[in-house]
Formats: sequence, C-alpha cells, structure tokens
Amino acid sequence: MNTLLTFIGYEFVWFAAVIGAGHGVVWPGVAAAALFLAWRIGNSRSRGVEIRLFAAALVIGAVLEACWVGTGLIRYAAAWPVGSAPAWLLALWASFGLTIVPLFGWLQARPWLAAALGAVGGPLSYWAAARGWHAASFPARPFASIAALALGWAAALPLLTTLARRLDGARS
Repeated sequence: MNTLLTFIGYEFVWFAAVIGAGHGVVWPGVAAAALFLAWRIGNSRSRGVEIRLFAAALVIGAVLEACWVGTGLIRYAAAWPVGSAPAWLLALWASFGLTIVPLFGWLQARPWLAAALGAVGGPLSYWAAARGWHAASFPARPFASIAALALGWAAALPLLTTLARRLDGARS
C-alpha cells in the first residue's frame, strides 16, 4: 500500500509542478513537494536514507538542469528564481529522490536496467510536460534535447539506486 501511495503522491507533485509552471506559477509544485516530503519522511522506515536521496536527487537535478538550460537544449516556463533550475523543477527532482526506495528499490542490483528505464522514462516525462502543459520547450533541436535528457537520466537513475543500496547497506 505504501508503494501505491508513494506513486500517487509523486504523480500529484508532478502534475502540480508541471501544470503550475505551464500557467506561469511556481508555488503549486513547491507546495506539493513539501507535502510529499513531510508525508514520505513521516511514514518512512528508512528516513535517513530517504533524506540523503532527497538531497542527492536535488544536487544531481540542479547540475543536469544547468547543463541542459545552459546549452540551450531546454527552456522552462515559470523559471523563478533562476532560469537554469526553476524551483518547481528542483522540487520535482527532490521528490523523485523520495521514490527511489519504495518504487525503484528493485533496481538497486540492476544498474543497466535502471539506466535503460531512466533513458526512456526521463525524456518522456519532459516531453509530456512540454507538449501537454507547455511547462518546457526544446528551442534548439528537439532530437538533441531528448538525447541529452536520455543520457542524463540514464546516469541519474542508476546513481540514485546505487546510492540507495549503499546507504541501506550502511544502515543494516
């Protein structure tokens, strides 16, 4: 049941962030992420691990977003407070970190599968945000943007699942 609620909670954050950004506002995504954080940490059996994954996903996301925006591969609506990593998108990255243990724990020993899922799922999420809600755009070359997103997510998801495995092993 916790897995299903985590999935629903993260989807709520995604929709709040993307729809809000598409309408030019940041606060719905940030507020939804704060609620999700409070709920996940309050209900987690591995709070320390999840807090570290929250922070790691936030850092990984900030670095990747700075690269993608800095090279002109992607542009975001509601780009406050800075254009390279808007608050609503950082809230999504951080919230994603909270899904690693309950939703992606089965990938911890399968880094190649994590890379493949990241390479497909990450860009699809951005494409949906761009096409469905105009929260993002690919101003230069859409193929290059999607390829860069695929590479970034192919690295990010295995990094996070490997970190989760190591942190969980250290906790045992």
